[in-house]
Amino acid sequence: MANHHNHKVTNIALWTVQGLLAASFLMAGVMKAAQPIEVVVESIPSLASTPEGLIRFIGISEIAGALGLLIPSIFRFKPFLTVWAALGLALVMVLAVGFHAVRAEWQSVGVNVILLLLALFIAWGRSAWVPVLAKS
Repeated sequence: MANHHNHKVTNIALWTVQGLLAASFLMAGVMKAAQPIEVVVESIPSLASTPEGLIRFIGISEIAGALGLLIPSIFRFKPFLTVWAALGLALVMVLAVGFHAVRAEWQSVGVNVILLLLALFIAWGRSAWVPVLAKS
């Protein structure tokens, strides 16, 4: 009984983190992918010397990752893609940590590390602890 309760609590925690992380990456991704580059750089000054194409690519990657955190699990269609989306976003955060660390932007590094850990929690939780099963 306790094990079932633990799985239920973990499942609720995973869905909560998936939703919050997806919302965060969706907002950040839409900003980077769709807003005029001047607005993006005004919001994130550290991107001022970053090529526009790279900023747009990061934004599209964040949007895809955000959608991947939720859609496959919600519809129970190839839910392993949720794990891959979480790992992809974790990789984006590893690269962001490096980007900001080189520039000594420690507050950004802290946020990136938190997002990295949340993405890894989803990847671990949905692959090993409480996987979402595909519709049969």
